[in-house]
Amino acid sequence: MSEHHQDHSRRQFFRRLLRNASLAGLGTATGVAVVKRRRLVREGKCINGGVCSGCTVFEECGLPRALSAKQALARTHRDT
Repeated sequence: MSEHHQDHSRRQFFRRLLRNASLAGLGTATGVAVVKRRRLVREGKCINGGVCSGCTVFEECGLPRALSAKQALARTHRDT
């Protein structure tokens, strides 16, 4: 009985270890992505590969491509 209990405890330990390591890795990857995104925005670099439609920072963006897209949208709305 104690050997079975010991095997069960060992399995639980490794499951918890693997789960916690996975969560730590996911948290680290998320943190790195957030820091990189903030750095790119602060440096004035495009975070969306130059595709302005659907970009989360489009309204605040001052990059040339975004400014051009804003002007084009303004013309389109003015003409309709």
